[in-house]
Amino acid sequence: MDRRLQLQETILRGDVATFLSLIQEDENFVNEKFTTGSSSNTILHLAARFGPLELAKEILKMKLEMASEVNEKWETPLYEACREGRTDMVKVLVESDPCVVYKVNKENQSGLFAACERGKLEVVDYLLNFQHLLVLEVDAPTTSLHVAAFGGYTEIVKAILKIRPDFAWKKDVNGCTPLHLACSKGHLETTRELLRFDTDLPCLQDNDGRTPLHWAAIKGRVSIIDEILSVSLESAEMITKNRETVLHLSVKNNQFDAVKYLMETLNITKLINKPDSDGNTALHLATAGKLSTMVIFLLKRNADVNAINRKGQTPLDVVESDVSNSGALQILPAIQDAGGKRGDQVPPTSTEIQQITPFESNNPIIPSSSSKKVLDSPNHHHRRKQRRRREKQLEIQSEGLRNARNTIILVAVLIATVTFAAGINPPGGFDQKTGECLKGKRTSFKVFMVCNNAALFLSLGIVIFLVSIIPFRRKAMTKLLAVTHRIMWVSMSFMAAAYMAAMWTTLPHGRGWGAVWLLMSIVAIGGGCTIGIFMGLGILLTKHLLRKREWRRNNKQKRKNESPSSSISRLEEMKIIKRGNSDSTSNSDVDSSETGFHLY
Repeated sequence: MDRRLQLQETILRGDVATFLSLIQEDENFVNEKFTTGSSSNTILHLAARFGPLELAKEILKMKLEMASEVNEKWETPLYEACREGRTDMVKVLVESDPCVVYKVNKENQSGLFAACERGKLEVVDYLLNFQHLLVLEVDAPTTSLHVAAFGGYTEIVKAILKIRPDFAWKKDVNGCTPLHLACSKGHLETTRELLRFDTDLPCLQDNDGRTPLHWAAIKGRVSIIDEILSVSLESAEMITKNRETVLHLSVKNNQFDAVKYLMETLNITKLINKPDSDGNTALHLATAGKLSTMVIFLLKRNADVNAINRKGQTPLDVVESDVSNSGALQILPAIQDAGGKRGDQVPPTSTEIQQITPFESNNPIIPSSSSKKVLDSPNHHHRRKQRRRREKQLEIQSEGLRNARNTIILVAVLIATVTFAAGINPPGGFDQKTGECLKGKRTSFKVFMVCNNAALFLSLGIVIFLVSIIPFRRKAMTKLLAVTHRIMWVSMSFMAAAYMAAMWTTLPHGRGWGAVWLLMSIVAIGGGCTIGIFMGLGILLTKHLLRKREWRRNNKQKRKNESPSSSISRLEEMKIIKRGNSDSTSNSDVDSSETGFHLY
């Protein structure tokens, strides 16, 4: 047998002993390359993909630099190990040369990208420990999050979102976000995770103006459609660059289940007759595709049987243009029975087609007829009024949080300025000859210096902390302010203590009760005021926390006792439940407050 072929089979079998004997016979075998697939690979490429760990270690002992050698695709052996999910092999290769982690192939894809594409979670978790690895994908159109979402690898999606949340909004060359890809492939859990991360993602459009809901409709993913509408009802109103609605796309791609779900869940009477850029309604598209079941269903849902497109054709004209088709013979009687006419038989007033600019949505989605009574009731108007008032309160609270953040920064800067000035101009002054502090040996002066320095550096820490972090969620903002607010109080307490120590250092000291009285008055006035303010705010904070706790308990009990009305559609019921959960967790500060303000 040819030695070269024997060496390749030995690596594929993982026979370490035979491999070592062949290498001893001819050391040049280490540099041999073998064609596998469409590229020429080194023996370490083969070992990383097929061979045991011991074989790879022996190769690296002979030639360590092989860890960074690339094939014709510019892929290192690490790529092979990542694709196969061989975590132990990945660790050995990275330990031999850490730089291989950051090497990319001709497509600018790293080993992490390959692992995400194949769903190798253990390898991904290991590679994500390299903090700057995902930075390589910032300028790349397709990220590891895209391929993970495309493959439906939810755990990998979660791991990447923790490190690079901005990738959730990143678009590939087609303008698709990870949510577009997950919806297109029908990965329900991945879709839920992305929607849970940001409920605004369903409104993002690709290069053709298609949203994730549009892609779910194109592929007939009813469960995905249901999930998106439960968190983003407004996405059903969006249209593509060709003015196609979600209903157009469902009909066009013969997704009857999706059309049925949309029609039964939502009352989209106006949407059903909405024309696309060619003036075609959903019924035009169904008749053009000879979709008899779809046509009959749309006619039962009061689709306009005499709508005219830009060619001047009604659905009947579209059917009669190809009556030789068996599907057309089934559709023709149904349209005629529904009162369908030809374009030249329709009155001129009915042939006017409204000219609408792209991406305009004049016909909002109307809730289903089963819930129309509920929406028109006085209780609904009262709830809508309450919701508007509550939204106004939340807007005011968000503005208040931003103002509080700016105020804390300003106060911290003032504390730093005062304490800095006091530090370079200490009480008692300097000796003009030696430059030393005249009161430096007194205990009160030492207390002043400790407290003054503590106040200075705590306030500087607050400033650095607040200007370095930009929270974009209300809950994160509240937590950030709560921490910095407490540190600010500690800093102010140290500044007050430094002031009292400075006063004690500079005031004249006499014997007897005068000095004692002076000390007690300083402590009583300064400490008493500070403690009084602390106690007052502490009482207010305690009352607020008790009210919030009671509100959460009552709200939880109320939701448990409520039974959904039979007149509310399933989609509305899901929205109410999700809105209730969101309110109880993220808005309890506002909803439980009875005084118009709350502490943090």
